[in-house]
Amino acid sequence: MRIHKTTTIGDIWLAIGANALGNTINPRLALEYTRTALLGHNLVVFSSSCVHITPPIGSVRQNRFHNAVIGIRGSIAPAALLRLLKRIERSAGRRLGVRWGPRPLDIDILDFGGRIIGHPARMTRPGTLILPHPGIAARGFVLVPLAEVAPHWRHPILGVSAGTLLARKPGLRRGIVPATQPPGGLNPGRTQK
Repeated sequence: MRIHKTTTIGDIWLAIGANALGNTINPRLALEYTRTALLGHNLVVFSSSCVHITPPIGSVRQNRFHNAVIGIRGSIAPAALLRLLKRIERSAGRRLGVRWGPRPLDIDILDFGGRIIGHPARMTRPGTLILPHPGIAARGFVLVPLAEVAPHWRHPILGVSAGTLLARKPGLRRGIVPATQPPGGLNPGRTQK
């Protein structure tokens, strides 16, 4: 018998990115689409970064990405959240494709209340849930909005903030520019209680 543990302890941080048209959204609307979908599952978005325009990674020629980070709260297990996020991506038109290729919506769990699951990442099978996300420290498109919206957040393994990780590798900021204020009335770096 498998027991599914849920949590309401700690904040959950998600990275959202998009650079291609989907079923019902364009990249500029990916953040609002995700926020609305999460509310339908009793998950509350309490904090939201600005949307940042960022260069794509990898060797595939494609448009620049719209990226943001949001903080959510609610009672859900990590694996259940991952399944929900994959359903939201599919409903936006995401299909399997080239690694680091264009996508109408990409949602990654960055941190789930400080939990450490599946580390070291090199020891896990593809598709396995790994927390915190193993790419956080090397991705400017995640660190810039995360530092903006959660300046006191600490990487659960490295023990340092997103701002510290950016200071260690200033080149990660290259090509990243703010696009818009976050939708829904949240100010960057501010939270709702």
